[in-house]
Amino acid sequence: MATPTWTPTSWRQRNALQQPEWPDQGAYEAALKKLSLVPPLVFAGEARTLLSSLGRVAEGKAFVLQAGDCAESFHDMGAPAIREKLKVILQMAAILTYSGGLPVIKVGRIAGQFAKPRSANTETVGDVELPSFRGHIVNDDPFDEQSRRPDPERMITAYQQSAQTLNLLRAFTKGGFADLTRVHAWNQEFVRSSPEGQRYGAIADGIASALSFMAACGIDLSESAPIHQVDLYTSHEALLLGYEEALTRQDTTSEHGDWYDCSAHMLWIGERTRGLRDAHVEFLRGVRNPIGCKVGPSASGDDIIALCEVLNPDRIPGRLTLISRMGAKKIDVALPPLLAQVRDSGHPVVWSCDPCHGNTFTSDSGLKTRHFDDVEAEMVGFFDAHRAEGTWPGGLHVELTGDDVTECMGGSDDVTDASLPDRYTTVCDPRLKPRPSICSSKNFVTGDGNN
Repeated sequence: MATPTWTPTSWRQRNALQQPEWPDQGAYEAALKKLSLVPPLVFAGEARTLLSSLGRVAEGKAFVLQAGDCAESFHDMGAPAIREKLKVILQMAAILTYSGGLPVIKVGRIAGQFAKPRSANTETVGDVELPSFRGHIVNDDPFDEQSRRPDPERMITAYQQSAQTLNLLRAFTKGGFADLTRVHAWNQEFVRSSPEGQRYGAIADGIASALSFMAACGIDLSESAPIHQVDLYTSHEALLLGYEEALTRQDTTSEHGDWYDCSAHMLWIGERTRGLRDAHVEFLRGVRNPIGCKVGPSASGDDIIALCEVLNPDRIPGRLTLISRMGAKKIDVALPPLLAQVRDSGHPVVWSCDPCHGNTFTSDSGLKTRHFDDVEAEMVGFFDAHRAEGTWPGGLHVELTGDDVTECMGGSDDVTDASLPDRYTTVCDPRLKPRPSICSSKNFVTGDGNN
């Protein structure tokens, strides 16, 4: 997959967009040196297992759910925050599995999603101009000179927090928290406690019936590991290339000496940084992790085919996930031609739907938000486009939180512009809260009865 000219540092010869302007290059290189010596966060074998699972998605034999924070915060490290995020992902996955009748591969936007692209390098408030907030891995969100100064030591903190988060996730997913009977109980509680949950009572009843049927058939659920444990993989946007390079390791168990970015199981390239000859594509083409690429409405079929050729020249199923983020008003026109051209090219990609980023707008009160109706409409449009082109709608990529926030408008709580500030806690983009997230997972499979 990697050509002889690729090295973990070859991206440095390309145009690298969205990189911070580090004021002290010596401190920056010293931080990268520290990171190059730390243990990997994930291992090559885990990334290969995810690649194989995503290959089943590319073949139409599974779904992938990729979900988590817009941008993780250094202030939300506690076990309760991580637990509640995981809880929502598990509930969504259970609904998707039951409704779709297929395995669901679970990938979190977690344990590394600290960096965010920005539309401008600086932000101006009144007469004061300061560097833009680029995520806690770079600087801090308060608007003052000290907070906004990029600090490379924050990359060390991000690594440490990612390691602690991964430790908790592994304990939760293998230690009984992810037991299907517990997840089912959460969904039953969701049905009982909320009006929108009552719409999905049939799903909760169906899961209960399935568990009862297995028990009646003599299947000892107490001994069934898949009932009690799940695999959860980590992912983030590979934005800070120095950080990614420093955590890239050569696999000593591979006869070819393959390279893996051990900061996460899966990495993706953003819509702003997918330039074919730019640094992000150059870096990710050489690591063997499964990778993703965001695809917006400006992308042409030729653009996407060229990216497929560079990022997955060997046409390995599951290697490349194309994450469409078109917007509810554009998806019906923009997506079908891309599906058709990629289909006809024979590239075995996973198609996933990001219904959040293309539907972001600034409310009258000045807060970035999304309307839940637009999120649902884009999911329906995603399914409609795939049905029309005879392709597989492989997954859902969504920004969510386990907290009861008021960041997205609409939904069952009918959040309005006036109520957005009540619990608006994101450090970057608005996130879906638990109940709308769970509802969206059911609608993703069923298209709210239309798909």
